[in-house]
Amino acid sequence: MRIAYFGTPAFAVPGLDALVAAGHVVAGVVTQPDRPRGRGHHVTAAPVKARADALGIPVLQPTRLSDAACLDAVRAWRTDIGVVAAYGRLLPQALLDLPPRGLVNIHASLLPRWRGAAPVHRAMIAGDTHTGVTIMRVVLALDAGPALAASKTPIAAEETSEGLETRLSRLGADVLVSTLAGLENGSVIEIPQDERDVTYAARLTRADSQLDWRRPARDLHNQIRGLHPWPLTSAMLNGRRVILRRSVVAPDAAPAVPPGTIVEAHADALIVATGSGVLRITEIQPEGGRPLDARAFLNGGHARAGDVFQPLPDPAPSPEQ
Repeated sequence: MRIAYFGTPAFAVPGLDALVAAGHVVAGVVTQPDRPRGRGHHVTAAPVKARADALGIPVLQPTRLSDAACLDAVRAWRTDIGVVAAYGRLLPQALLDLPPRGLVNIHASLLPRWRGAAPVHRAMIAGDTHTGVTIMRVVLALDAGPALAASKTPIAAEETSEGLETRLSRLGADVLVSTLAGLENGSVIEIPQDERDVTYAARLTRADSQLDWRRPARDLHNQIRGLHPWPLTSAMLNGRRVILRRSVVAPDAAPAVPPGTIVEAHADALIVATGSGVLRITEIQPEGGRPLDARAFLNGGHARAGDVFQPLPDPAPSPEQ
């Protein structure tokens, strides 16, 4: 089939590669405009644009998908179907109406659980033990179209959202190719989502970084790994912000000390009391410094037993106009 591909981040690259490898003709790629990225805030192309350029596929980067110029350009590609993978914006009905076979989407959850912008991260933060990918029909409502196919995978206990998202991107690419083959031979059955089971995966913000040490160790561990690599979790320690990057739920019982208290700080053991159980911090980063394993952090004199992790201060209010 001739395909219009809509995607922006690294998650969408395997799907593009899989379509090309399967012999489909990707007539064009629609991706977000270039923007500043990284610490230097240099304007660079998103991963899907870079991959499309390498493959010699035409790229469109509209600021508004509903503009006539964008619609005319996509129409000129004469596609059979559109494929969406983490494009980053809702698609207007005028665009959905262009390909004769409509559009399908690679979504990184088992819909209807975790509709929305951050399904991988929210699944992990919630402590889900499994997730997957769904190929769904794109409709005007957010992630609400019928499912064409799905594939389930477990979430490992120490896996981060970064690693899980990479796995799901590859799984989604495989399921996409088989789904398109099913659409061509008529074997795909579209199954409406059960609205009673819907949950929403809100977009991540820096406010998600705040740790509440009164919560159970397992919940804090899920938050730490679910927010890796962005926005990461943070706390104050001895008057300085630190970023908690990796952790393990320790089997020890929590001692009778306030949550957030460091109960062990020797060798490679950086163990913190929580509302229920204790948490072993295995990778931590002082603000402005590099990530350190627990041993290097403790050898640097950054913490000792009895120190207490404190909440981040509230941001200062904006001055009145």
